[in-house]
Amino acid sequence: MARISEFQVKEVVNVENGKLLGHIGDLDVNMTTGKIEHIVIPGAGKMLGLFGRENDVVIPWRNIVRVGDDVILVRFGDGFTGNEGNSES
Repeated sequence: MARISEFQVKEVVNVENGKLLGHIGDLDVNMTTGKIEHIVIPGAGKMLGLFGRENDVVIPWRNIVRVGDDVILVRFGDGFTGNEGNSES
């Protein structure tokens, strides 16, 4: 079993362009199933989770390609906001 603290220290990298998106700040968990639905990367200039989530990068769990020892690879295509449906064509 993994802990949130183990995820928070890993860098999140977009496999579409190699860009570092940041570190996980939060997880959205379905309380009925207990499964993670989204990872949330805080937007720029955010302090301690304050000032809303409009600048956050929200990535559906299904878009995670691989969780490695030091990095989490995600598929995050151009124009994809994370709050939409599946980003794959």
